[in-house]
Amino acid sequence: MDVGLQLIFTSYGWDNGITDSEVYAQEIDLAIRAEALGFDCIWPTEHHFFDYSFCPDNLQLLSYLAGRLQKINLGTAAVILPWNDPLRVAEKVAMLDELSSGRVRFGMGRGLSRREFQPFRGIEMAESRERFDEAAPLIVEALRTGVFEGNGRFYPTSRAEIRPRPSRSFDGRVYAVANSADSLEACARIGARMILFSEARWEKRLENINKYRERFRELHDREPQPVMTADFTFCHHDAGYAQEVAERCMARYLQSLLEHYELMNDHLLDVKGYQGYGRQAGQLQSMGFDKYLSGFLAANAYGTPEQMLEKFRQRREIIGDYELATCFRFGGMTIEDTRESMALFAREVMPELRRW
Repeated sequence: MDVGLQLIFTSYGWDNGITDSEVYAQEIDLAIRAEALGFDCIWPTEHHFFDYSFCPDNLQLLSYLAGRLQKINLGTAAVILPWNDPLRVAEKVAMLDELSSGRVRFGMGRGLSRREFQPFRGIEMAESRERFDEAAPLIVEALRTGVFEGNGRFYPTSRAEIRPRPSRSFDGRVYAVANSADSLEACARIGARMILFSEARWEKRLENINKYRERFRELHDREPQPVMTADFTFCHHDAGYAQEVAERCMARYLQSLLEHYELMNDHLLDVKGYQGYGRQAGQLQSMGFDKYLSGFLAANAYGTPEQMLEKFRQRREIIGDYELATCFRFGGMTIEDTRESMALFAREVMPELRRW
């Protein structure tokens, strides 16, 4: 199994406050430790403007880390395509891949937060599905051929060569966040690997995973590569302490997620392309925070090394082989606990995962 480190750059949940500079210092420290500890890839998100998460350009961040680190892969989880010009994305990815000797894993998404869409002038949230579906294949084709050319509604572009030309195949290195039915279709259509954040019990996610796999086979006449699951986690030898810290910090993180995406109101029902999320928000409102938290905790792996391995085994029995991205810093967790958790995970959990 491939094991990565997810970086979310959040300041939500720290009781005594934390500056943006401290957030960045801590996350960069974890990225540097990740290579020494043997993680396979670094996965920064893209988010803007709010305490929930603020890494406005994950490709720029990875360019910095590419110069600091020698071996670890550099993944985007994800570049939000409606907020970025696809020609520029293709150029940046190709250049970063050249500078890092082929270490880039390119992940894409379309965004869900109304609060983040609003400051981007001229980009309507209701257009995000169409923008993503037009931009994603243009970028994938540009990384394959070295040529970007579009004739769609949003990105009409005369033939342009990508320089530096992509010098390595991106087969197996393209990912897409895929939670909704139309995102599953888009992910499969461009031949991308599926990214799933650990938000609900895996038994409930299996139907969509299988739909993606079936559609991928239909479109490409080959087996898809394993999906990537992204966990919020905490590892400690003391089971009681692990549970207390993990569940407290996960509850804070989940609260920040609900606030950021405004999931306790009904606005998504009225936004084109997001009605499915609106229906899910309605179900969430009916079940209440505590029940939603219960499912969130069940989906993520945390605890002692033995407990975590058992949870990962159970997930594998449900969804089959998967790639893993782990997030160790969230919800007000102290940097000392974060570092110790990450080191213990690398020492006692990761070697077993690698044997799977």
